[in-house]
Amino acid sequence: MIFGKKKREPAAAQTVPAGISSGHPFSLLGRYAPLSRTELRLYETLREAVPIIDAAVCKIVRLVGGFTVQCPNPEIQRQLELFLTHVPVDACGQGVESFLNGYLEQLLTYGTAVGEMVVNHGTFQALYQAPLEDVQLTAHPSPLEIQVQIRQTDGSYVPAPRPELLLTSTLNPQPGRLYGESILKGLPFVTDILLKIYHSIGLNWERVGNVRFAVTYRPGNDPADRAYSKERAESIAREWRKAMQGGSGRVSDFISVGDVDIRVIGADNQVLDSEVPVRQLLEQIVAKLSIPPFLLGLSWSSTERMSSQQADILTSELGSYRRLLNPVIFKICSLWLRLNGYPLEFEIVWNKINLQDEVELANARLLNARALQLEQQIEAAGSPTDRA
Repeated sequence: MIFGKKKREPAAAQTVPAGISSGHPFSLLGRYAPLSRTELRLYETLREAVPIIDAAVCKIVRLVGGFTVQCPNPEIQRQLELFLTHVPVDACGQGVESFLNGYLEQLLTYGTAVGEMVVNHGTFQALYQAPLEDVQLTAHPSPLEIQVQIRQTDGSYVPAPRPELLLTSTLNPQPGRLYGESILKGLPFVTDILLKIYHSIGLNWERVGNVRFAVTYRPGNDPADRAYSKERAESIAREWRKAMQGGSGRVSDFISVGDVDIRVIGADNQVLDSEVPVRQLLEQIVAKLSIPPFLLGLSWSSTERMSSQQADILTSELGSYRRLLNPVIFKICSLWLRLNGYPLEFEIVWNKINLQDEVELANARLLNARALQLEQQIEAAGSPTDRA
């Protein structure tokens, strides 16, 4: 097997300042610089930080659909279908569709995907998806080929011993470049702003919801009252703290003597409306991912005709991803046929893409959301509190 488990170097201890952070936890997005070398962790962070990005990638992988391989000889086709259904994939997967799902997900996320066809003693044993941190693409003497190098335990790279067993795909590579481009390219800047807004919203609601009080005691004109003002203030503070720390379902009374003023701190501050800027940022993300909003559960204004047009656009996108997978499927099937002494006569037939069910389901969710919004508006308009 070309790609084996590499012994990882233990991570060096890091010293960081123990200050209070005022930003969101995905700081890698803020350090992204355009036109710099692509970092694998960056795209992982994007999917981890924004659920709608992760959902879009998974939705594309699922909507690409399945395929069948047709051979002129029925017996060869039966054996080939049996192999494609039961071939081991990685450590616990099975079936070529399981391999292609992970392969396509890697291709969409990072722009490059690398896999291996594991052959032992002339038998097609398994399919393996290589982690990109263990491989490096370099220029081949032939400008029409790519050389794959394997990372060693000492950090150096050596050419793969059997490159004919490797599967390599790139997504929209620029002329003269070996690596492809992720569909997430261009999103780090927008995502960083979106996460800052979400982080600020969380802080504001935490300050509003976790109410703090200012308890002020003003001693009277009585000399004795002034002489023991400190002791009385401490007593009031203890009683107030005891009243506020009552358990769930228990109501405690606070009783004090004298001029005591209680005010809520920070509750009167206005929380900024974030709906418009958040939607603008989400529109940028959805447009980059080429996924109609209704497929991601976003109830934005969309007519039935518009939904159908968006579904047609998505169908063409899925067709382009299928064309990227065709060489991979062809190479897998060709190797199995050669190893078993069969002629290379087969055809890849993809299942028909039908998004009508998705469109109808999305329209139903949209209508339900609009109905619920209308009911809430009617209830708010007829509320006695509002009329008063």
